[in-house]
Amino acid sequence: MESELTDDRTDRRTISVTVNGRRCTADVDVRKTLADFLREDAGFTGVHVGCEHGVCGACSVLMDGQVVRSCILFSVQADGHEIVTVEGLGNEEALSPLQQAFVEHHALQCGFCTPGMLLAAVDLLKHCPDPTESQVREALSGNLCMCTGYANIVRAVRAAAPHVRSG
Repeated sequence: MESELTDDRTDRRTISVTVNGRRCTADVDVRKTLADFLREDAGFTGVHVGCEHGVCGACSVLMDGQVVRSCILFSVQADGHEIVTVEGLGNEEALSPLQQAFVEHHALQCGFCTPGMLLAAVDLLKHCPDPTESQVREALSGNLCMCTGYANIVRAVRAAAPHVRSG
């Protein structure tokens, strides 16, 4: 008897995600990552794709307020959820206090890791509004940076903490 390799399930789904306050709806392949959806379908290119294994943290976004790796989530898993990317933190006219602190403390060089670092820091400051150096280092330990050596990033997060609380 010959077996057929057909599957009655569809390989595409329509999803609707709120990204930085904007509703984004698209028909996606069920295997499309959230990172690819955010970059290709929704236009949020601040989501960087590095290792594609959830190790480097460059693809980090906030999903319903929790930091997640968008390269290891399927876009269909985000259906109905709220996502914040680095573009949702501020803009050129009004950077967020955390973004401003990164600028003032030279906490970025090539900038590839910066979006993930910022979002990990947002998550940290939400749960720990006055972090110690050790707490910042631990919270950012899942984000790899090949340029800065982390010292300025840690300084920036700690410097921004009082402003994030008040703002």
